[in-house]
Amino acid sequence: MKDMTNTVDCEDSLNRPLGRCNVFIYGVGHMLNDITSACWFTYLLVYLTDIGLSPGDAAIVMLSGQVADGFMTVFSGELIDRFGHFKIWHGAGSLLVAVSFSSVFGGCVLCQIFGTNSSTLQTVGYSIFAAIFNIGWAATQVANLSLYGVALIVFSFGKSISLGDIESQYRWIAYSSIAIGCCFVGIFHLGTKEPRLKDSFPGKVCVRIEWAYWFRKVLYYQVALVYLLTRLVTNVSQAFFAFFVINDLQMAVSSKALVPAIIYICSFVISIILQEISWTGRRLKTVFSVGGILWVICGIGILLLPQSLSGYMYLISIFIGIANALMMVTAAGMQSALVGQDLNGCAFVYGSLSFLDKMSCGLVLYFLESYLNTSPNIQGFLTLSVPSYTLTRYALGLVPAICAFLGVAVTFSMDLETTPKALIDPLPLLA
Repeated sequence: MKDMTNTVDCEDSLNRPLGRCNVFIYGVGHMLNDITSACWFTYLLVYLTDIGLSPGDAAIVMLSGQVADGFMTVFSGELIDRFGHFKIWHGAGSLLVAVSFSSVFGGCVLCQIFGTNSSTLQTVGYSIFAAIFNIGWAATQVANLSLYGVALIVFSFGKSISLGDIESQYRWIAYSSIAIGCCFVGIFHLGTKEPRLKDSFPGKVCVRIEWAYWFRKVLYYQVALVYLLTRLVTNVSQAFFAFFVINDLQMAVSSKALVPAIIYICSFVISIILQEISWTGRRLKTVFSVGGILWVICGIGILLLPQSLSGYMYLISIFIGIANALMMVTAAGMQSALVGQDLNGCAFVYGSLSFLDKMSCGLVLYFLESYLNTSPNIQGFLTLSVPSYTLTRYALGLVPAICAFLGVAVTFSMDLETTPKALIDPLPLLA
């Protein structure tokens, strides 16, 4: 009788919805990842090329991190699903993120050890710590406005005349991001208890779902493709914003922080609104399609925007932020609809989709960045009222727009059957 009572109590605690306070505490546990991830995609390629690495070498650094992240996401997700100890994994991953992230933006450690600044050693050194950073990031697994507040101050008031000035700017951004993120990691660990695995409750027998089960579902491939395309939209655009506003539109240096900040503010507001909606399969598909179409329109605007009208980039950023939130939130909802109510084996679903996301984004960014220096520079031959069609403009305007259009097309073919429910979990933005 006592065992039956314990079982009922455990089931009640398992099925009881989280309160707002608990949601907040769990949310701040991802703060370090959010800040560093936002800095990673927004400023890594710009930083590496600013300090002298070729676009090809910078692309290798980015790719090494994405590959390590992809494999570690699947590996750590499976281990955590089997053995638990979530907080230990989170703490260890946070430590790796803090140490490696400061090493990436704090200078080439291997160059300091060997006393040389050769491009090969720089590429290897940054790639090693990029991989370590993404391993730690995967173990702790929207993006955060505090990063762009710091970046706006640094770019507005800091000098960027010499190489030392540039390194100092990004070092301040990196160290501030780590300090803020680590404070919230401490709040998370103090405010949460170690969760129990579902199959560890007395009297509860759970059968793990084999990987082959998901491969037999057409919906798995559809959701995977939509999620992959959505992440390509957000990550590719995020990586090229700084290049575009500075090189193509010739905007102020502070725009490297202001434009992404506007996008994140709009995404944050929209995601808060979307949390209160009761979702069905039809609503997920409709809202995603609206976001995808909105991104296509924004992509056309970027392709046609001349330097003389660069101020309109701030207006376009508002709609990009709205589109990103609509697509990311509903793509995450489609994942939940795929998994359903039985969470056993869901680590494979989320891990495999994240693996596809990391690998595809890494390869696409590697390809685009590698050819960045070979695109024709015709800007000087055109008037300010005519847009210069560089690889950066195509990467920011055309690639995300095509991915958004394809995502909408795949969404129409889906057969989503979901029970109406409110999204009470923290929602991802551009992590």
